[in-house]
Amino acid sequence: MAHVMTVRGPVPPDELGRVDAHEHLFLRTPQTPNDSFWDEQKITDEAKLVRDSGIRTIVDLTTVGLGRRPTALADVSAAADAHIVAATGYHRSAHYSPWHWARTADHELLVDVLLTDLTSGMDDRDWSGPRPVPSQVRAGIIKLGASYQHIAPEERRWFAAGAEASRRTGAPIAVHCEIGSATHEILDRLGNLGVEPDRIMLAHTDRNPDLELHKELAARGAYLVYDTIGRVKYGPDSRILDLICGMADAGLINRLCLGTDVGRRSMLRAYGGGPGMDVLGREFVPRVEKTLGREAVDAMLCHAPARLLTISEGVS
Repeated sequence: MAHVMTVRGPVPPDELGRVDAHEHLFLRTPQTPNDSFWDEQKITDEAKLVRDSGIRTIVDLTTVGLGRRPTALADVSAAADAHIVAATGYHRSAHYSPWHWARTADHELLVDVLLTDLTSGMDDRDWSGPRPVPSQVRAGIIKLGASYQHIAPEERRWFAAGAEASRRTGAPIAVHCEIGSATHEILDRLGNLGVEPDRIMLAHTDRNPDLELHKELAARGAYLVYDTIGRVKYGPDSRILDLICGMADAGLINRLCLGTDVGRRSMLRAYGGGPGMDVLGREFVPRVEKTLGREAVDAMLCHAPARLLTISEGVS
């Protein structure tokens, strides 16, 4: 039957509740070598804050090789009483060292890693060696990444692997769009690889707050995730609220998802930082509801992510 694959198994889409569509619960990347987060108890505490803010499901978009902890994710999910959807896939090139195996692996191996994560279980060593240690925790979404204003040669290979895994399993694809760029190119490339826009979520689109561009992308059928909520270095949250209002006026709010994309230890309340992963439910959702009403909130936090994350009957 149609389902969403969480770290504790498949669940019906209508059981997701409100969804934070872009987070990282464990992360280790060369891009932020001194800001990784790995402590299971602290992440459990952070996830409980998210749950208490009214968010029922967290989508963890940490990709292969960047510190995923599948079994720990399942433990966090149980302890926090929250659904967690984990990712497989390959981030943009800058997140991998020059000697990382994914840069030289052939297409068959790249695809096999993703299919194993989606259909059997993710590697508890995060594919750090030639002999994976499988868990029983399956990924429910594929994450890919593109560089600023273009898709780099390595990324094109990873796009091909991600597209094949999506076609074969029905899993949706989230794509990191660096500063909200190269969005049409991303949809074009994945489309040429056989992935329909309505199986794609474009991340960081709010970093390029071009409402007309967003309308074009949504009109093509893609989902957009506004995921810099609470991160004032990118601008005030009012700019995101303005974008949401513009998309609502255009009848396209049903293509929007929301998240906070916590990517640094210093952003987590459990580590003494901020604004915290719960800033979405704690501060921003009440602003949206006050401005546009409960129906608009449900469209972005419940209905859109549930459609995106659902894997159809007969696949996976």
